[in-house]
Order: sequence, then C-alpha cells, then structure tokens
Amino acid sequence: MKSLRTIALKEAQTRISPEVKSPSTKISEFFGVNVFDKKKMKDYLSKEVYQKLISSIDQGELINHEDANHIATAMKTWAMSKGATHYTHWFQPLTGTTAEKHDAFFEPSGDGAIEVFAGSALVQQEPDASSFPNGGIRNTFEARGYTAWDPSSPAFIMESKAGKTLCIPTVFVAYTGEALDYKAPLLKALSAMDKAAVDVCQYFDKSITKVNASLGIEQEYFLVDLALYNARPDLSITGRTLFGHMSAKGQQLEDHYFGSIPERVFSYMVDFENEALKLGIPLKTRHNEVAPSQFECAPIYEEINLAIDHNQLLMDLMEKVALRHNFKVLLHEKPYAGINGSGKHNNWSLITDTGKNLLSPGKTPKNNLMFLTFFVNTIKAVHEHADLLRASIASVSNDHRLGANEAPPAIISIFLGSHLDEILDEIESSRSIIKKVKNEDSLWLGIPKIPQISFDTTDRNRTSPFAFTGNKFELRAVGSSENSSAPMTVLNAIVADQLIKFKVEVDKLIKKGEKKDVALLTILKKYIKESKDIRFEGNGYSDEWAAEAEKRGLSNIKTTPKALDAYVSEKTVDLFSRLNIFNARELHARHEILLESYFKKLQIEARVMGEVTNSMIIPAAIAYQNTLIQNAKGLKELGLGDESLATPLAIISKLSSHLNVVKTSIDAMLEQRKQVNAIEESREKAIAYDEKVKSHFDTIRYHTDKLEQIVDDSVWPLPKFRELLFLK
Repeated sequence: MKSLRTIALKEAQTRISPEVKSPSTKISEFFGVNVFDKKKMKDYLSKEVYQKLISSIDQGELINHEDANHIATAMKTWAMSKGATHYTHWFQPLTGTTAEKHDAFFEPSGDGAIEVFAGSALVQQEPDASSFPNGGIRNTFEARGYTAWDPSSPAFIMESKAGKTLCIPTVFVAYTGEALDYKAPLLKALSAMDKAAVDVCQYFDKSITKVNASLGIEQEYFLVDLALYNARPDLSITGRTLFGHMSAKGQQLEDHYFGSIPERVFSYMVDFENEALKLGIPLKTRHNEVAPSQFECAPIYEEINLAIDHNQLLMDLMEKVALRHNFKVLLHEKPYAGINGSGKHNNWSLITDTGKNLLSPGKTPKNNLMFLTFFVNTIKAVHEHADLLRASIASVSNDHRLGANEAPPAIISIFLGSHLDEILDEIESSRSIIKKVKNEDSLWLGIPKIPQISFDTTDRNRTSPFAFTGNKFELRAVGSSENSSAPMTVLNAIVADQLIKFKVEVDKLIKKGEKKDVALLTILKKYIKESKDIRFEGNGYSDEWAAEAEKRGLSNIKTTPKALDAYVSEKTVDLFSRLNIFNARELHARHEILLESYFKKLQIEARVMGEVTNSMIIPAAIAYQNTLIQNAKGLKELGLGDESLATPLAIISKLSSHLNVVKTSIDAMLEQRKQVNAIEESREKAIAYDEKVKSHFDTIRYHTDKLEQIVDDSVWPLPKFRELLFLK
C-alpha cells in the first residue's frame, strides 16, 4: 500500500498550471472594475448625494437616512449590473481573519419578489457578537453586536464560480459601543492623528487642513504544493512544520532571492494579481524572497485604513486563488525552522491635503524644520511607548520569527542612517539655535541644512524593527499573518499623543515670549536628548546589542504573554482613554483575547505533535527497526561474524535511543498540558504553556528529526523539507 507521502509526491510532480488570462494587457483598463469607487459613485448618484458622500469620506460628516437610501439603491443597481445577487457587511473581528454574513437582495412581495437594498441595511447589521472573541464584553445571552458602514473604504464585489457578492466594509461593535474588531479603534487613532498633526502643521503652513497617514504593506509568504501540504498534519492544522530535518540545500547559496520566478508560481502570481487589481488593490511588485519557495508582493502606498482593508482582502484572495493552482499559501511567520520567516513590513508616513509628505526632508530651512518636527516626535513617541509597540506585534507565530534570520529582534530600536543620526547629535550638542536674517524667516545657526533625501539613499538596516528609509518609517516587526491594524493603531495613537504634548510645550514657550522657531527647536532639542537611547545603528542580532540595550534601559521581551502586559499598563490605559480610542474595559478584553489565542494555539500544536508522533513517526521508526532486527537475525543465521552485525545493531541502538527520548518527552508534555489546562487565569495559563509545555517541543523535534535521518526514506510518513521547499 502506497503511503500518503508517496501519493502526494507523485501528484506534486505531475502538476500542470491552469491557463491564466488577464482581462487586458493594460492594467488601467480593468483596475478597480469591481469597486464602487468615486467614478462609479458619480455615475450612479445624484450630484448632491455624491458631494455628501465625499464629505463623509473626507471629513467624517454624517449621512442622513434619506441619503443612505439613495446610496444603497445606487450601490445595489451597480452591483446587480455586475451580476451580484447578495450583499454582506465585511468586517474584521478579533479572530485575525475577515468575516461576512450574506443576505440576498431579493424579498418576497405580494405578487412575486423584488430586489431590495435599503439604506438601513447598508448602514447597519446585527451579527451575533457573543460567538466572536470578545474578552468578556459580550455574554451568550447578550448576543447583540452591530456592524456599521465605513464610507471611507469603498464597497466591492467578490467573485467566485458560484456567484458574486457585494461586500461593504464595516466596523464591528458591541451594542454598548465597545469595539469588537480591528477597524473601529484604527479609525479613532487616525482621527486623533489627523487633528494632532494638523494643529502642529499650523506652525508652518496655515493652508493645511487635513493629514492622512499613508501605508505601504509588503506581504511575504510561502507556497507549497497542496498535496504535500495535506500530507503534513502539522502544517495543515498549525500552519507550520512541527517536525522536519533541514534540507541539505536551504537558503545558504542565496540563489533564490530576486531569482527567476518558477513558471508555476508565476502563473499563480498573475492570477491573484488580476483578481486583486479588479478589486482596486494597487499591487506593483512581485519577486522571490530569500528562502526557497518564499515570495513577496507589494502595493503602491494608500491611505492607511484602505491599505489595511486591501491587505486583509489580499490575503483572502491569495488563499482562494492558490487552490486553483493546487498550491497552499503559508502566511505563518515561521513555517520552516532554519530558514527565513515571513514578515509584513509596514511603511508608514504622513501626507497633508496639500500633498506634502511630512517625513520627507525639504530644500528650505522652513521645510526642514517641519520635517524635523514630525521626525523627532515620532522617535520620541516610539521611545516612550516601545513596550506597547512590541505588544502590538506579539503573537505565538511571530515569537518564532523575531530575532531570527532577516527578522528584527524583540528589542524595539530605531535606525536612522548615519547622516540623520549625526544631524540629530549635532542639534543636541549645538548651543546657538537661530539668528534673524533680513527678509527671511528665522533660520538655523550652527545646524547644517538637511539635504534633500531621495527614496533609497539610506542604508536599510535589516536588523532594525523600526527604520527610517528616506521619507517614511518602516515597521519591520509585524508578522506576515497579522492584521496591520493593531500596530498601526498603536503607532498612530502614540505619535498623535506625542504631537499633542509637543504643541503644549511649544505654546508655553511662545506664551513666555520666545520666537516660534526658537520654541520649536528648543523642545525638539530636548526630545532628541530624551529619546537618544532608542536610536541604534548597528547589528540588532548581536549579543553585544542585547547587553547594550539592557544598559540603556530598553526592554527585551521575547515572548508574547509577557509582552502583552503593556496593553493593560496604567500608562497605556491613560494614553488610549485620553485619545478616546479604547477604554480600560476594551483594553483588558483585548488582553484576554490575545492571551487566549496564544495558549489555544500552543495547545493545538501540542496536540498535533502528540498525535503525529504517536500515530505516524514512532510506528514508522519501529517498522524500520523491525526490518533491521530481521536483517540482523538473518545475518546471524548465515553464520556471519560480529563485524557484519555491527552496522545494523548500531542503527537499531540509535533508533531505540531516539525513540525512547521521543516517547518519554511526548508523555511528559501531554501530562504537563493536562496540568496547565487546569489553570483558570489566562495570563498564568499562557505563561505556563510557554514555559512548561512549549519547552518540550525542541527536544521532541530534535529526536524526531534524528529519526528522519535514520529511517528508510521509503517508509518515512511525512513529506520532507527538500520536497516541500523546492517547487517545480
């Protein structure tokens, strides 16, 4: 009887890519065809209602019931013209995935049926809130929760072979108002950022009335053949390989990065890109990543709320389209031990309604002072709330990646590049700040003019979790499977809070009689000095940096349960309460949800490890051991001497040794798991899973991987790394 691995390998080796046809050779001709964007709004809405909707999108103005009905009718008419029969509120609960509940446009009438979509259905729906993660905010007998339309993210049509559905991006809240999703707090953080940034911009340019945070998300991922994936219970259930000896060839030759894209992979990329482009996701870049079978796609920068919606939609698309190509997309941060993990680099900046990038140095002293203001305040914010930023990227899967190959360490630091680092040092140490120049604004004295910095002239330190890369900051510590809303909510909130404090301090000096530029630079100089410890230009992987970071007072929180403490600290509760983003109850609920997610995922991994070891790996090793025993008996019966028996007996002995350790460790882990499961308090339980259950994983893996190297390849039950990693 053929093993599942043998069958899977045969399937994988005979794959033929499906034919992929692009809607047009010009992307511009089909980009956004499935999006109810501004152009289509103009076509389907009256001029008056269109202007009100644009005001709602740009300024957050409320839409009345009559206008909502008008918009809903227009949206339904457009969607039905595209073949849609149903609609859904598309939201982002705290599961880490998106959610949707479909309803038909049709309703029975007295003489048949009609297609109906009212404004009330557009604006609000009522899914069951108790069945989603809620951290105790909802009880089963208080199931109500509401999804509410987010006009700033356009509706779109999701296509499948079976039909088309109009998807309406929404927030998801409890009926008492607490956020149960990622989008609602993000929108609040962006609103706080907008107001705080505009207030500070008024020092430099009175015409600025709005500031948008922009984001470009680089999405890394692995591909594996679907048959091989299904033959690995650990991979299919947990998203990562709990076992597996590293292939003789991995990434050491550095021949995969930016290499020629395999034909089968290229076909898949074109297919999911076409689907993404139809949905208005502006994908621009595709390439091979460092590890074998690892790839990346990246879009053009967008307003942050839309960028995150698009990334969540993209991940869903990638998984659906992969099935058409008999692939499985692996978004886990570390699906294979020993090679690079996957991140989701978040490239963040601030853009004014006048088109100015606030994190782009200018050519004039005035523009440079404006740049310095937002640049230094961002550094100060990250320094003040480094632990909170670390908490925002914490997860059981990202713990495997942080500090590993090509991933930033768990120590939050900021890389600026030597040029800007030296400029900040010079500002900090300079005595004379400004002098008055005739017919000009106040100019700097003793501070060199910052030259224009183009996009890629700075050294992008791959070991830095938060790096300045020319005209943006790149948060590199976000995991590939995560919703970027969590870290972006934190980043925008802490920078907004810092800008508010900055304005208070500057205004105090101005009120005392200081010139504006003197006041600005005085406070900036103070912030540069206070936040200096967070700046680091060296190798973040080195032991020396860990020791240096400790001297500087920087945290090095390596595991999720302890990192999450920052979410419920007094400092964090005060921050989010003041900005009206989270109340204390919401923060404690999220803390509880994240802890539960952590120990539940480890619980699943422990169960899978026990099941696969006991039912697949140990039986395969014993079967091979029995073959060797029969071989040894045969050699002895033939009258051959001890020299002939030495090799099979040595292998039998090694097998027995590894088998004993594996079985003993599995039993100990399972017993420990039972004890830990009895713990009721979530934080204590999460830490116990990390320290007492997960601690067995490495031992079990080490000895099962040794068995893989010894057992006859033909009877080993799991597809090996060399088979999983090198796509044909």
